[in-house]
Amino acid sequence: MSKQKPQNNSVDSAADENRLIAERREKLHALKAETIAYPNDFRPNTTAAVLHQRFADDDIEALAEVDEIFALAGRMLAKRVMGKIAFVKVQDGSGTMQFVVQRDNLPEGLYQQFKQWDIGDIIGGSGAIFRTQKGELSVKVSELRLLTKSLRPLPEKFHGLTDMETRYRQRYVDLIMNEASKEVFRTRSKIIRFIRDFMEAPGREFLEVETPMMHPIPGGATARPFITHHNALDLAMYLRVAPELYLKRLTVGGLDRVYEINRNFRNEGVSTRHNPEFTMLEFYWAYANYNDLMDLTETMLRDLAETVCGTTTVEFEGQEIDYGSPFERISVEDAVRKFNPELADADLWDMETLRQACAEREIHMEDSWGEGKLLIQLFDATVEANLTNPTFITAYPTEVSPLSRRNDANPLVTDRFELFIAGREIANGFSELNDPEDQAARFQEQVSQKDAGDLEAMHYDADYIRALEYGMPPTAGEGIGIDRLVMLFTDSASIRDVLLFPHMRPEV
Repeated sequence: MSKQKPQNNSVDSAADENRLIAERREKLHALKAETIAYPNDFRPNTTAAVLHQRFADDDIEALAEVDEIFALAGRMLAKRVMGKIAFVKVQDGSGTMQFVVQRDNLPEGLYQQFKQWDIGDIIGGSGAIFRTQKGELSVKVSELRLLTKSLRPLPEKFHGLTDMETRYRQRYVDLIMNEASKEVFRTRSKIIRFIRDFMEAPGREFLEVETPMMHPIPGGATARPFITHHNALDLAMYLRVAPELYLKRLTVGGLDRVYEINRNFRNEGVSTRHNPEFTMLEFYWAYANYNDLMDLTETMLRDLAETVCGTTTVEFEGQEIDYGSPFERISVEDAVRKFNPELADADLWDMETLRQACAEREIHMEDSWGEGKLLIQLFDATVEANLTNPTFITAYPTEVSPLSRRNDANPLVTDRFELFIAGREIANGFSELNDPEDQAARFQEQVSQKDAGDLEAMHYDADYIRALEYGMPPTAGEGIGIDRLVMLFTDSASIRDVLLFPHMRPEV
């Protein structure tokens, strides 16, 4: 008994796609031969969303009284031909609209041409608005144009584009096929617009600025930079890891409230929470401290939830996040003790005890790390994931806060906080270190760490020290991760879901 040869579905699928592409190319070549391919003279005068909103409550009789011709253009997602009439689903940037195409309403021969058009083609049509007997709002087309020939077939309509890697690589197809993806990026745009309005509102009046994206010295964060080369200056340069040191130079110059919605680049790993290129809101506020920043941030996120989601209770990964209640504020030390009750107060600054606690929990350690760094490692491993509702973690160790102002009562910690929501760090803010001598000493310590092999340690920025020597007013500064914020407000599990074009390995 012979065995049946297994089918190679992927090969068959590729062959079918190649055949369809070849057929569509033949149609395109015919259009080019008639010099009617890719016209650019059709002008829509409305959108699907406008029509649905305007005529949502109009019945068949009311629409019969509308004496207007509406022109729409978009991608043909579905076509059902029934003899002399066809029903077409057309998608523009705002939504979908049905075209009803009747042979007798079109110029001679056009209906026959239309029947040869393919799903995915971009078409334009104009006609009267009406409602079908089934109640669907439609355009009765009297003019119809093929505007762009689609050479590649769209994914199969019933399952759409479901493979996540393909959705990230071919975002253009994802946006065609998945309305939910479009909505994520519409929400992202709303969030960024809200932030600008919030920061510039009367009483706050922060000034939006732009600072360099290529730096001669990487600074403003402990992160490994991308390196490039400026040919004209014959100078090694770095894509910025943060705009912080340039924004603080502006406060030295007298711009007391500045913000930037900026792109940063960090040569780090890729995960569901990290992308090497990411967007942040970073702002600096003269004559304010980190407590003022926490108050501002709490107000911002509460108002953002109301504006974008219509409620202060927002669901994320099956959890309800409460932005309406006061955000908890707790120090690093108290948080570590809360989730590690066997540790006493004195243990948190005892090197031997900290190393033992980290070893028992299989937490990575380096020989050069002091108590502050070990305490943060313990926090990251045992506390962070438990912070569901918005929580400000305060009093970060000075060892891991090279740009933050020391606390007056305890120089081992700084006036710094990080905001955590759903177990994710969303914001980092602190009262700024404006003592040039202290800052120079901390830069030098960072250089020593870099010389010892820490690739993320900061460089010594002599010009920034010079700026501080002119005098920077008491200032507070903060960075908020826009990508992670969008994840929270769109219930997106991966940062790639909220980036139009996330970084991917090259296709093989």
